[in-house]
Amino acid sequence: MPINLQMPALSPTMEEGTLAKWLVKEGDSVSSGDLLAEIETDKATMEFEAIDEGVIAKIVVAEGTENVKVGAVIAIIAEEGEEAGDVEAPAAPKAKAAEPIAKEETPAPPPKAEPAPAPAAKAASNANDDRLKVSPLARRLAEQKGVDLAALSGSGPNGRIIKADIDATEGGTSSAKSGSVASAQSAAPSPAAASEFDIPHTSEKLTSMRKTIARRLTEAKQTIPHIYLTVDIELDKLLKLRSELNATLASRDIKLSVNDLLIKALAVSLMQVPKCNVSIEGDQLKTFERADISVAVSIEGGLITPIIKNADSKSLSAISTEMKDLAGRAKDGKLKMHEYQGGTASISNMGMFGIKNFDAVINPPQAMIMAIGAGEKRPHVIDDSLQIATIMSATGSFDHRAIDGADGAQLMKVFKELCENPLGMLA
Repeated sequence: MPINLQMPALSPTMEEGTLAKWLVKEGDSVSSGDLLAEIETDKATMEFEAIDEGVIAKIVVAEGTENVKVGAVIAIIAEEGEEAGDVEAPAAPKAKAAEPIAKEETPAPPPKAEPAPAPAAKAASNANDDRLKVSPLARRLAEQKGVDLAALSGSGPNGRIIKADIDATEGGTSSAKSGSVASAQSAAPSPAAASEFDIPHTSEKLTSMRKTIARRLTEAKQTIPHIYLTVDIELDKLLKLRSELNATLASRDIKLSVNDLLIKALAVSLMQVPKCNVSIEGDQLKTFERADISVAVSIEGGLITPIIKNADSKSLSAISTEMKDLAGRAKDGKLKMHEYQGGTASISNMGMFGIKNFDAVINPPQAMIMAIGAGEKRPHVIDDSLQIATIMSATGSFDHRAIDGADGAQLMKVFKELCENPLGMLA
């Protein structure tokens, strides 16, 4: 019996996707685990694997097709012993009629009276100016003043006729002029005037990922009451510990990044302040028993957050190795769904771009995200004396429905202490 290959749901929020590319063709034999297609989801472009064996009998949805609903048949696999040529694609659903048949039998309303034909001069002008470059405002003013656009030379970009060309003309009857002046003065300014500036640009269709990012971030800002708490952190001890650890790990080809240590610090902080390691869902408040840290990774066309699970109990070397693997596969679109779905809190580091501080948007259903700025040399008071130290600003964004300000402040305090005395996170 033929097997219908359906559009998979490659993330919990996915409702439709783009079939970006077929990796097989009709007549190819496939086995479980073979790559069949690249599918652009609401999170990333991912590869779709076969779970059945057989021959690709029919490709129903062509590559490049957008808005393919989850569950829609995209191809048919013929099982062993079946003739691929005998397999037929499922019939496309019939389009719903715009009106019931019964309604078609009702008498049609009498035809409306045709409007009086426009003057011949105006009709000729319209026929000509359809081929001209005219701004919408200039076209409207010309119509009001009775100006023949075909007789004008445009002074705008690429010979475009603009409002100034209409204002400068003496064409039209005096009655048309007086009427148009009164109309123009009483009319409200039109936003179409901005289109007179033909600014060179390119346009491209939003990807499924970008649409989802736009939708989710809009929902997050509209529905989550954010509270922002910032601390300045002295990084010199952390940088010294990182240097010492990297010296011992060099033989294992492991090099810790500052971000690896910050992931660990956030995870340990969440375990010490469990009131911030929560998620609010409907009328339920979930408190998590481990810290899974979602780490923001910039990829082409958007952002994805691979997860370091159990980050509070993992060694720094394990976090570093896992993070490098996840970030590399994220950029290649190779992450599996469980590797970027979930997480109890997030961390976003823009320090490598020289960003001093920023407020990150919470990634629901999580209730907090830590935004990391650049570490930089600043004047700083140490032991009652002004000295130069490496200072980093960190800002926590908290969902005020789930986390009180005092609890958020406690998390920031613990995070600061762990970063400034990093041996505490290793104990």
